[in-house]
Amino acid sequence: MQAPKLIIIGRDGILNRFREDHVKEPSEWEPLPGALEAVAKLNHAGWHVVIATNQGGIGRGLVDMSSLNAVHVHMMKLLAAKGGRIDAVFFCPHPAHEHCECRKPAPGLMHEIASRYGVDLKNVPMVGDTPRDLEAALAAGCPPHLVRTGRASRVQPEEVAQWLAAAPGALVHDDLMAFAHHLLERDANPRTGH
Repeated sequence: MQAPKLIIIGRDGILNRFREDHVKEPSEWEPLPGALEAVAKLNHAGWHVVIATNQGGIGRGLVDMSSLNAVHVHMMKLLAAKGGRIDAVFFCPHPAHEHCECRKPAPGLMHEIASRYGVDLKNVPMVGDTPRDLEAALAAGCPPHLVRTGRASRVQPEEVAQWLAAAPGALVHDDLMAFAHHLLERDANPRTGH
């Protein structure tokens, strides 16, 4: 069986608005402009989209599993209304101080995704909005992509330049839709890069 065309994206700051106080219930999950449409566009072009997200609020007792599941049911409904879908959500529930293997920037979630889907991560673009995401992509062997939404929208261009200097080969896009256009254009013209 051929491995699927797969994309890994972060959740908060990429698909929905990032909240310092965590997304604790469905009403707090607010999609970023064009993000749901971007997933649908990728799906319609044959790409499967999975989420890899740090959800340390679970380990810290700020969010429980039923709330997280309710948020993701809400997310899936909003996506379906736009003709899109997320194939799976992989998440790390541990707070940073536990130093687990699944919390980005560690590559554990990506390795789990590769194992589940039978993909070579060098063919799996990974989209994030922080240096931690870029570092995780590189550690896993995924082509790294940064979107200037979420946390990346709150820093100066010089700081983003520093992030990119530490992540050779990373490409920058205004948002998830700009990433989708880039990827679909690349598919149409395969010599243009990753």
